[in-house]
Amino acid sequence: MFPKKIDRRQMERVMRQMGVKMQELDGVQEVVIKLADREIVIPEAQVTLTEMAGQRSYQVVGREIERRPAPEIGEEDIRLVMEQAGVNRETATRALQETNGDIAEAIVKLKGKP
Repeated sequence: MFPKKIDRRQMERVMRQMGVKMQELDGVQEVVIKLADREIVIPEAQVTLTEMAGQRSYQVVGREIERRPAPEIGEEDIRLVMEQAGVNRETATRALQETNGDIAEAIVKLKGKP
């Protein structure tokens, strides 16, 4: 359909003739995609805005980093772990963070320690 070697300018001209507008976005520092259980972060992303038939779409290119937000640990959870495992507040909080807020796992982990 397309010749093997096509000049970028030629491609842009053909796209414009078809009613497609493309624009590189400058100065993009990072792109963050927020999902229910995690975030996908693309630092120093190359972003291209494409406009066609009145709709805009963004193409993002770059390496991705996945981040999971730290779980919110409630006061009640901390107290329960403190009581059940017989540890201080700091130790209970750390155990809950290490187990992603899983109370039972935190208690078992702490009780298993000498």
